[in-house]
Amino acid sequence: MTTSDPSLTILVDNQVRAGLVSEHGFAAWLETEELRILFDTGKGPALTANAEALGLGLARADMLVLSHGHYDHTGAVAHMLGLNPSLEVYCHPSALLNRYSNHPGFPPKIVSVPGPDQQALRGLPQNRRHWVEAPLTIRPGLGLTGPIPRVNDWEDTGGPFYLDAESRQPDPIEDDMALWIETDRGLVILLGCCHAGLGNTVEHIRQASGVQKIRALVGGLHLGSASPERLDRTCRAIESWAPEFIAPCHCTGEEATDYLGQHLSCPCRPLRAGDRLVW
Repeated sequence: MTTSDPSLTILVDNQVRAGLVSEHGFAAWLETEELRILFDTGKGPALTANAEALGLGLARADMLVLSHGHYDHTGAVAHMLGLNPSLEVYCHPSALLNRYSNHPGFPPKIVSVPGPDQQALRGLPQNRRHWVEAPLTIRPGLGLTGPIPRVNDWEDTGGPFYLDAESRQPDPIEDDMALWIETDRGLVILLGCCHAGLGNTVEHIRQASGVQKIRALVGGLHLGSASPERLDRTCRAIESWAPEFIAPCHCTGEEATDYLGQHLSCPCRPLRAGDRLVW
């Protein structure tokens, strides 16, 4: 294994273990012998409560990775920066755009990074704010995708996302990125919402890392509004990678999770806040 054996704890999710706070959001804690990474922060309130209940000291984080600039993944950024004055943040500059979710028949919903968290990010010294605009190796065997090329004609962002309240300018969510960990049995891939599409994401990581074997896919897959064709092609792609297991979270959607469980030959084990994986 290239990195020290990591553990991955889900800190924020829509579903939780008993005694924890549920929230429409996502955050995960990745820890190795050398490094502690908080991947997303959830919508806000659940992060600290769940970390305390699980005995994880958030102030110990070495870095904060933001998978993309939506409120349910960035709502405790200012809190984290207040806890740790040396914390380094990794994200794409487009994470700070103003964004909307515009469902027909409903008023536009602002889904941007919340104001105080945007201000905290903008105010960071340049040596602590790292714009990730290409694949980046953080440590040997640990990388970030940067922007993910959209090459599949069967995947989209998973919702009516726009950069304006009038729905004139679609939001490609180009800041969407994932994290990968190399292990001796293949890549463990950590996903926030996977707005770039799972097929696009995994193939980009295989190319960027030079590792073809996929061990596990963990995180949000944003398949709640996926068509039957997309679900079928997603399953076929996963089968071609032959992972040991997948662990859907957050925005995957119950029906999509059930579909994956019924049509994949590998185990499909949804994770909740409080669940922990160790390799």
